[in-house]
Amino acid sequence: MFYKQLKSVDPQVYGAIVQELTKQREHLELIPSENRVSLAVLETLANPMQNNYAEGYPGRRYYGGCEFVDIVERLAIERAKTLFDCDHVNVQPHSGVPANMAAYMALADVGDTLMGMALAHGGHLSHGHKVNFSGRCFNVVQYTVDQKTERIDYDGLAKLAREAKPRIIVSGASAYSRVIDFARFREICDEVGAYHMADISHIAGLVAAGLHPSPVPYADVVTSTTHKTLRGPRGAIILCKQEHAKAIDRAVFPGTQGGPHMHTIAAKAVCFKEALTEEFRSYQRQIVANARALAEELMRLGYRLVSGGTDNHLMLIDLRNKGMTGVEAEAILDRVHITVNKNMIPYDPETPAITSGIRLGTPTATTEGMKEDQMRQIARLIDTALTHPDDEGVLERVRAQVHELTQSFPVYEDFELPD
Repeated sequence: MFYKQLKSVDPQVYGAIVQELTKQREHLELIPSENRVSLAVLETLANPMQNNYAEGYPGRRYYGGCEFVDIVERLAIERAKTLFDCDHVNVQPHSGVPANMAAYMALADVGDTLMGMALAHGGHLSHGHKVNFSGRCFNVVQYTVDQKTERIDYDGLAKLAREAKPRIIVSGASAYSRVIDFARFREICDEVGAYHMADISHIAGLVAAGLHPSPVPYADVVTSTTHKTLRGPRGAIILCKQEHAKAIDRAVFPGTQGGPHMHTIAAKAVCFKEALTEEFRSYQRQIVANARALAEELMRLGYRLVSGGTDNHLMLIDLRNKGMTGVEAEAILDRVHITVNKNMIPYDPETPAITSGIRLGTPTATTEGMKEDQMRQIARLIDTALTHPDDEGVLERVRAQVHELTQSFPVYEDFELPD
């Protein structure tokens, strides 16, 4: 039984949580950075380790009474090391941006040159965008995708690196649907004397399952969130070679964070244990198969996908040939209970608030048990809604089909609420 006390103490917060649970049960979630944690992870997040202040690291805390939180942090570290086959792991970062901040601070000084993928071409705000700390604290040079292929131009990247002589080159993306060549990044970094930092927040689950090349052999430092394809709690981790371990740990604490969130670290440990199973690897294979099926059906229906398809869990749709913007498509699909996000496409003529595209992904739908047939059905539902945005009768029929689909693949069936 969840939330019995909460319902009594704060019915307003309880009511909002119930509404969110209802939405998750009734809406199709296609944002690629979203997922549904297991009940075991969800339960772990509400545990008494929330009450511990545990600045420092296992066996080296600045507070007493940490003997049991040390157990879960050590478990999380060892499981993550096994999962990603790496030398050292810091499991304390609260989320992806602080993890990236700590990695930068460990490898470079403020004012050094940082090279990352441009946001509109698939990168992340924390890879050097001017509104983010990374763009304010570092001299930023950004690489792009090739205008024709819409894939990373590694030769152009190498040329830019020779000119800029960056301290750090960041690989990884938040809206890039193709395999990333981490070995090529390593070659470029070695040529210009740069550190290689890989941000695998989106593809960590695929990497763990062997479905995408791992950056661990090629990167000095690897960062990742734990809540996307990895299907864990909201948080992050940093992997690194042993030679950088001390610098990374100091950059996290006391460099950029204070007390770690020990209840979340416990949930990370559970997540990593789940990710070490064959069931999880099978789940990751289905994510990729579902993305491929969704992409192929959308292309059959006349949608243009950036780079012509997908190798991973996500895809970008260029809507210009459909005569609409990303913000319009997001709103139309929201009306039929399909959740996507507007997203810039490479060389986008629109602003970030409008965009020419939408970004779709399959982690959540796959968690809920959907497979290729459902992906093709979802593509057709998307097409019907976007083709008839002003026909309320058509939209109502799509909503009904979405509801029927989500009812067939229920989320959190065992999540019991108080009477």
